[in-house]
Amino acid sequence: MLKDKTSSAIVGVSDIDRARAFYGETLGLEPAGGEAEEGVLAFRTGSSQLTVYPSKDVRPSTANAVAWGAGGDVEAIAGDLTAKGVKLEEYPDLGLDIQNGVHRAGEFRGIWFKDPDGNILHVNSM
Repeated sequence: MLKDKTSSAIVGVSDIDRARAFYGETLGLEPAGGEAEEGVLAFRTGSSQLTVYPSKDVRPSTANAVAWGAGGDVEAIAGDLTAKGVKLEEYPDLGLDIQNGVHRAGEFRGIWFKDPDGNILHVNSM
């Protein structure tokens, strides 16, 4: 039923202007274009879209809110993010080798970080 349909991520935030700066400037995402509902941001991310909306009752999950497949660019993205002051999360309980916030196992590389509201964002080599 949905196997050939495109999906997208939707993230709630407490401060839409702070989110605009983080997702647009820090992460470098560009507006998706077109008309978005007032106060709702839509960013282009590869062939999909990330929607960010204001919510006065934001409750970040302990799981990934958004994940990106970055191929071999994970280490470079990690470096760019840390240079912009983004703290990479480390999860030693995963049993992976961690170097400078990059989790590694074989060909896998992954990083996790949080947006200003604590939503967990993930970039991996898959």
